[in-house]
Parts: sequence; C-alpha cells; structure tokens
Amino acid sequence: MFTRRSFLKIGGAVVAGAPAMRLLAAGGRPATATSPTSPPHPTPAQLAWQDCEVGLLYSFDMPIAARDFTNCYKIRKAFDPSQYNPEKLDADQWMEAAKAAGAKYAIFTATHFNGFMQWQSDAYPYSLKQSRWRTGKGDVVADFVAACRKAGILPGIFFSTSHNAYWQVWDHYVDWGKGKDTPRQATFNKIAEKMTEELCSRYGKLIQIWYDAGAKLPPEGGPDVLPIFDKYQPDSVFYNSKQRSDHRWIGNEKGFADYPCWATMPGKGEVSHNSSAWRKLLATGDPDGTIWSPGMVDVPLRGANGKHNWFWWPDEDQFIEPADSLVRMYCQSVGRNCNFIIGEVVTSEGLVPDADIRRLAEFGNEIRRRLGKAIAETRGPGEVLELLLPRPSTINHLILMEDIAHGERIRKYVIEALVPGNQWVKLCEGQSVGHKRIESFAPTEAAKIRLRVLEAKATPEIRCLAAYAAG
Repeated sequence: MFTRRSFLKIGGAVVAGAPAMRLLAAGGRPATATSPTSPPHPTPAQLAWQDCEVGLLYSFDMPIAARDFTNCYKIRKAFDPSQYNPEKLDADQWMEAAKAAGAKYAIFTATHFNGFMQWQSDAYPYSLKQSRWRTGKGDVVADFVAACRKAGILPGIFFSTSHNAYWQVWDHYVDWGKGKDTPRQATFNKIAEKMTEELCSRYGKLIQIWYDAGAKLPPEGGPDVLPIFDKYQPDSVFYNSKQRSDHRWIGNEKGFADYPCWATMPGKGEVSHNSSAWRKLLATGDPDGTIWSPGMVDVPLRGANGKHNWFWWPDEDQFIEPADSLVRMYCQSVGRNCNFIIGEVVTSEGLVPDADIRRLAEFGNEIRRRLGKAIAETRGPGEVLELLLPRPSTINHLILMEDIAHGERIRKYVIEALVPGNQWVKLCEGQSVGHKRIESFAPTEAAKIRLRVLEAKATPEIRCLAAYAAG
C-alpha cells in the first residue's frame, strides 16, 4: 500500500525518469506527425449531435394506429384516414422514456413507408388533416417537438421519401419502383420537396433530419431536397444522400461498432453507406478519410430473443433487451466514438409501454452508477497527460475524449497507472479515441494515471481523461 504523501515524495522522480514519448526523426521533427495540416473536423452541428451520445427513435405509423400488425416495412396499401385515432397519445409521456435512458435527443417518424403524414400537411390528402383524430387539427410532429423542448431534449425528425404506399413509391420511385423518369415521378418529387419544406420550416431548429433509406438526387431521378434543408436547417445534421452524409450508419442494427472506429470516411465519389467505397468501412471508419462522418449505432429496444421490432406489436414485452445488454451496447457504441440510438415503440393508443420505460430506467441508472461521477479528471494538450487522484483509489473504468473540434489526432495510445510499489503498469491501450473512448479493466489500485500518446497526426487535444470506480 502507498499513500498520497509517499507518492508525492517520489512522483517527480518517477516522471523525470519516464522515457520521452515522441520519437524524433532527422532534424528533430516528430516522427508521429504524419501531416503538417490539420485533419478533417466536424461542423458545429455535427459537434452538437455527437455530444448528445444517446438518442431515442420513436416509431409510430398509420398501420400501428389502424392495428394492422402485418409489417410496417412491407404493407403496400393506404388506409382510411379515419382509422388514425390514437386516443391516448401523449408526447410528454414519451419523454419519460428518453429521460429515463439519459438520452439527450429524440427523433420521431413523421411519416414512414405508408406515406401517412403525422402533421398538418398540404402536400397531398393523406395526413392528420383528413383524420378524425382531434377533429382533423392534430399535429403529432408539433406535439413531439414541444414535448422534447419541455423536457430539455433536442428534437429531430425521421421521414421517408424512399417508400410511400399512398403514392405507390417503392425503392424511391413511383409505380412500385418502375416509374423513374416519368411525369408521375416528377410530380412525386415536387411533393417530396414540399414535405421537406414543411418539416424543415415549421418546427424551429432540429438536431437532425433523417431520410430513411436516404434521399435520391435529381440526377438519379429524385427530389432536390438538400437546398431546402440548407435553407431552413443550416445548423442541423443531414442524413443522408450520395451527396452528403453528416453521419453514417454503422452497418448493423445490433448495437455495436467495431474497434477501432474513426469518424472520418473517404470523400471521393459517393458519400453514402450504399456506396462500394463506404460499405466496407462502415463499422470502422477510415483513419485517412477526408470528410467527417461519425458512426451511428442503432438497435430496437425490442430486439431480444430472436425479435427485431422497431414498431409496436401486442404482447411482446418479453422481447425487450435486458439492461446489461443495453449497457454493453452503450460501451460498444458511445464508448467507441459513435452515437447510440435506441428504437422505442409507441402503442396503437399512442403511449410508450410502461415496461419499456422501466427497462430504459434500469439502463440509464446503471450508466449513471458506473460513469456518472469521476474520481478525478483532467484535460489539456500534448503527448503526455497525467491525472493525480485525490487519494489512492481502486479504479476499473477510464474515459478518454479528444477535443474533436480540432479533429481526430490520436492514432495510438497507452494508459498507465502508478500502483503500490511505485511502479507504472499498463491499464489499456488503443488506437482511435475521437469523441469518446470508454476503457474497462480489472480493478486496480492507483494513485496516478498517465496517458501516453504514441502516434498522432498533430498535437493531441485532450478534452477529458477521467477515472471511475464502477462498484
């Protein structure tokens, strides 16, 4: 055992005796500085999105309201708008799930594959204006955005122009996918632009607009939506088209990213998860990428025991992911430089199931228990950063964050602890850090933590080095 006093006596000598961390090439230039220029870095909107870390995607569509549980992704029919009548719909109640999970943002399916628009739309006559719900004057998007802001959660909107059963659009084109470059396709493209304008212009600043399955570009026979987005939501995140993907899908819906996982991707050609250049890099990113497109890890809450349901079906509480699985997913998403999006269902009555809220509370409470309060933390630039604990303590988790406003600079690092016997021992090592890296290891008694950056593209800018004892 050693004490803080004994550590202070020898601390200076230990640090003084440590080897230099940056290898010098001829002329004294750091060999690890691979480029004199700064690496790619995020926009303010991307920074805000990454800082959110955890989000909920609320899925609700006309088939669920109409109690047709065939499959929301396959139904090719329009419903009588009078069948939309979620009598207990309460967006404030939805936010209880987001708050329980510790989510900082939430996204709502304004319209999904069925094409029913859950706002007061003038685009075509298949929306809340034609329903009997709230005498045709309801607006779920408005309710959702207001509830988010009341709860201190950033709102985003998810909608589809790739599929629309009302307009017989499938895989982006009318006539069930066969009508590309036809007059009817041109009509639908104008409608898709109108939908985009309504959603982007009516509800204030949004954290993101999410085009499910992406948006086709005009040269592909699709609508011209990006200029509309840029006009009304210049400080938001766009996802996605071949022209722009402010973040990328990680390539699975299982709740994890690979490691290492970089926030940069190739910038030549198509910048979409559907492109051949990107598809092979979705899980890891590209350390030499030229554009900023961090990973998004998504999973449905009701994805356990062989199920994978983004939308509500009756009597499926047994398929809710266990809390320990959600914690593992968090560490393998947020802890690997990605955002973690959990799919939340809304019942036919318009409520989030109580069982979901309880499970999300278990998950959120466990994350807060493990990582809610650091024993000690520090920040600063440089290749070596030391963290002196208030007293010798047993730790088993570390959080390392770069200030990604300057890009991802670290390429290889090791973190060590000063342990009894006044020895430095390795706790962990890795490659990518980016927004956040969560490291876990066997409980170790330490008086001091040391980060050594072994390779970097430029001077590392450490936003946080923090030590935790998870209990």
